[in-house]
Amino acid sequence: MNISKYILSILILSICSFINATEINTNNDTQKKIAYIVSDIRIPFWDIMKRGIENTSNSLGYKLKVYSANNDAKKELELTVKAIRDKVSGIIVSPTNSSACVTILKLAHSAGIPVVIADIGTDGGEYVSYVSSDNKEGAYKLGQVLVKRMTELGWQDGKVGIVAIPQKRLNGQARTAGFMKALDEARIKGADIKQQVTWTEVETYNHSKEMINKHTDLRAIWLQSSNRYLGALKAIQDAKKQDEILLISFDAEPIFLELIPAKILVGAAMQQPFLMGEKAVSILVSYLEGEKVNRNIQLDVLPISAGNIKQMLPIIKRNVLGI
Repeated sequence: MNISKYILSILILSICSFINATEINTNNDTQKKIAYIVSDIRIPFWDIMKRGIENTSNSLGYKLKVYSANNDAKKELELTVKAIRDKVSGIIVSPTNSSACVTILKLAHSAGIPVVIADIGTDGGEYVSYVSSDNKEGAYKLGQVLVKRMTELGWQDGKVGIVAIPQKRLNGQARTAGFMKALDEARIKGADIKQQVTWTEVETYNHSKEMINKHTDLRAIWLQSSNRYLGALKAIQDAKKQDEILLISFDAEPIFLELIPAKILVGAAMQQPFLMGEKAVSILVSYLEGEKVNRNIQLDVLPISAGNIKQMLPIIKRNVLGI
């Protein structure tokens, strides 16, 4: 057995023993508290989801406690234990990755605490419901937006580079599959795929610059996450290829409401994190009240371009940006 896995197994057993020994169980706690365990609240997408969770928690009379792991799986595990010790009624989790979620679910199950997964997904384990975006279909439709623009420009022979979220995540795998399907149908080739590790603007800049330098026929860069878009934009500008390389993104930032109409950004596949957060709480509370809930719920991802952004603005402001 891998040593790190062995150590993790011992840690899980120790934590589970501690939980059982201290008889931590939310059924014995009269306080109505919900924990939101999130990979990194500093990322705008998760902050918006947190606000959706908070909005519905407050309206339903639950106190919300937020535990941000700052993209650290070890810290995430420690925060899970803390949430359990805080005797929360239920947990909503947006894990660092799908494999890490399995451990979170195991700990919560041992403590008798129900869990709703909001985005990312899990490789296994017991949970009440999985609320997600239709990442594959959303990325496919976004790919079609890019294909249309490349065709209009006569750039079908060019390649598309991808700055990806970790492909260990189920949502990352789905995004790549959907997007590549659209490119394959149009016979447009992909260039490199570079995965985010540090989630910094510098990393995105370096990934983008490397692809620009390596592929002279690069015609577009797709960002699978929106928050470091400035890194890719700067790399394109520094290479003086604003008129040669398109930029397109999954997710959204408020500034995109200006960048898309100005055609600095071709478009964005916009998830609805505020709505997702609201749904996650509603499902969790329904379960706590003894109601039957759906195990899997998928929300639409909105393919937004200069052609439809004005029409979709009310939905974008509320469900996507939480404003």
